[in-house]
Amino acid sequence: MKIITKSRGEAYQPEPDWKRVSLAGSSNVSVEYFEKPAGHTSPLHTHPSEQVTILLQWHMKVVNGAREEAILGMGDSAYFEANEPHRIENPTEILAIGVDIFYARQRLRLLDEETGEMMTGVCPKN
Repeated sequence: MKIITKSRGEAYQPEPDWKRVSLAGSSNVSVEYFEKPAGHTSPLHTHPSEQVTILLQWHMKVVNGAREEAILGMGDSAYFEANEPHRIENPTEILAIGVDIFYARQRLRLLDEETGEMMTGVCPKN
């Protein structure tokens, strides 16, 4: 087990006032805490990993390349497939806080409790 507190994670600012902190990472997954300032919009972008954004505080708007959009509230999440164009906006006048999880589709290994054997499958895409 590895514990990384927000105060000790690797912090960076892709743009002024847009704070991000790397909380955990490996070759398969990266977890980042973020603070998106009021009125901030990330540019439309893609990346080779799948992404799940979970909103912890306030509201944000998510938009994909097909211009489909949704407003996320506290506790809501959005999923973006690898290479799916998207952007995330804070259209409000209040700081929004969330967590991004970036991951590569990988093999899932589960322990069969009845037999004690490892079962392998592919993580569902949903």
